[in-house]
Amino acid sequence: MCSAHGFELAFELAFDLYYSRKKGEKMGKIQVAVIVEDHPYDVISFQKMLDSFTDCDCYVQPYDLFVRDEDGNNEKYDTVLYYNMMWNSPPEDSAVTKYMKEELGRTKQGIILLHHALISFQGCELFTEVCGLRNRGGDGSFKYTQNQHAKQIISDVAHPITAGVSSFTLVDETYILGEPEEPGNTVLITTDNETSIKNLAWVRGYKNSKVFCYAAGHDNNAYGDSNFRKVLHNAIHYTGQAARF
Repeated sequence: MCSAHGFELAFELAFDLYYSRKKGEKMGKIQVAVIVEDHPYDVISFQKMLDSFTDCDCYVQPYDLFVRDEDGNNEKYDTVLYYNMMWNSPPEDSAVTKYMKEELGRTKQGIILLHHALISFQGCELFTEVCGLRNRGGDGSFKYTQNQHAKQIISDVAHPITAGVSSFTLVDETYILGEPEEPGNTVLITTDNETSIKNLAWVRGYKNSKVFCYAAGHDNNAYGDSNFRKVLHNAIHYTGQAARF
């Protein structure tokens, strides 16, 4: 038989567990949907980077399956990391458009737009509101240059995403397109590389979601870099934490 003292301890433990769940963060790893489609990438090296985030469960999936959500999993993700590139705006009657209009920002689920995801959906005003980048190269200005030594200059050392990260250099593909000048953007990382936009990384809000955008991240030169990994890992936490309460 259980002693009265043992029962009391068990009750207190159960109460504390219930109360902490009720008022605080969900238990377990951060749940991350990773969206890929319509752009090649180094699958194995990218997956190794995701696997290095040991406090995260990262589920790679194509965008068309994600937006249909036939298994009802989307509500389980704390943040969504977009690494797809869909150049043209989706048809008005498509599942993608329906998802973007009805689901993006509806909850506190985070949004991360990485590298080529930033140049998606040319001319789509809704996506401009999400990413804070109006000129995504659709006017013919878009250029890319591979294997550039691009210094990542930390411009906001106090932000949770860049906390503990000093300026570093990536060998990466750089982009020429518009600068993120939409209202509400806070720039975190810049570069002085002449083949790149100046402002590389920024945060903003879209409805109920925290949004992080980062123009870097083309291949394993970035995936394998410890500083790049730390920035992205911090971004997963920053964008996903609100959904865990």
